[in-house]
Amino acid sequence: MPDDKIEIESITTPGRTERVNRAKYMAMRDALLAVLPGEVPGLTVADAKAALLPRLPEALFPQGSTAGWWLKAVQLDLEAKGVIRRAPRKPVHLYRTG
Repeated sequence: MPDDKIEIESITTPGRTERVNRAKYMAMRDALLAVLPGEVPGLTVADAKAALLPRLPEALFPQGSTAGWWLKAVQLDLEAKGVIRRAPRKPVHLYRTG
């Protein structure tokens, strides 16, 4: 049976990992990376969430349920891995790297 969990990191707590639902993580990751631009200033987290909600599978996120939590978890994991970065401005703006 394939592992239905994936281990994620957080830029805010280096060295600590969490095991989360793989399908939800991958769906959110794919949606987030699809909407984030590859240059500064990027998108605010709120704008990114609004843009990615229609891309999420209804079966995993009925009416966008729990999308905010998953967005934050994926954001912190991708920041820890260097896949996305925060632009130097307020509120937080995210963009894809390389």
